[in-house]
Amino acid sequence: MQLLEALNWRYATKKMNGQPVPEDKVEKIVEAAYLSPTANGLQPFKIIVITNPELKAKIQPIAMNQSQVVDGSHLLVFAVWDNYTEERLEAVFAWTKQQQGVPPDFLAEYHQRVKNMYINRPAEVNFQHAARQAYIAFGLAIAAAAELQVDTTPMEGFDNKALDELLDLPAQGLRSVTLLPLGYRDPENDWLLKLKKARTPKELFLRKIA
Repeated sequence: MQLLEALNWRYATKKMNGQPVPEDKVEKIVEAAYLSPTANGLQPFKIIVITNPELKAKIQPIAMNQSQVVDGSHLLVFAVWDNYTEERLEAVFAWTKQQQGVPPDFLAEYHQRVKNMYINRPAEVNFQHAARQAYIAFGLAIAAAAELQVDTTPMEGFDNKALDELLDLPAQGLRSVTLLPLGYRDPENDWLLKLKKARTPKELFLRKIA
C-alpha cells in the first residue's frame, strides 16, 4: 500500500477478531518505531511487546476494559525514561561513537551542551520531553501497521501508574505513555468501521504562509 492510501484505510479499530498477526509483520512495525527520529538521537524509550494472554487479561481492566487489549494478538507498550541522567546520556553517546567508529572525544563539546541542558531540568520536564519522542515512534508504528494492513488502536486511556506497577517499570526507570494493540478488525462487530472517516475541513486545518 502507498502511505496515503494506507492512512485512509486505517482507523482506530474498536473490535478485533483474535486472528494472530504474523511475527514478520510485527517486527517491521517495531522496526519502523525503532528507526524513528528522536531529539539528539537519544531514543529515550522502550517498546514492550506483550503476547501472553494472562498478562493481557490483567492489563484489560487497567485499560478501561477495552477489548482490543485481549482480542489483538500483540500489545505494544511505549515506556519512556522517567528522567535524563548523565549516566544514561553518556551511555547513548558512547554506544553511538562505538557504532560509528569515531574517536572518544568526537563531538565532545556538543555532548556536554546536551548534558548541561537536560540534567539541569526538573525530572517531570524531562519525562514529558521523552514522552514526545516516543509519540513520534508511536505514529510511525501506526503508519507502518497500516501499510502492512494490520489494524491498530492507539490508546492513552489507561491507568499509567497501575500498568507501571504491573510491569515493574519504576524499577527500570521507565513510565508508560501509550498502548498499541495490533490485530485484525472484526467487520461484523465493529461499529466504527461502518462510518465514514471524518477530519477537520482542510481550510480550517491548514494555513499557508508564502
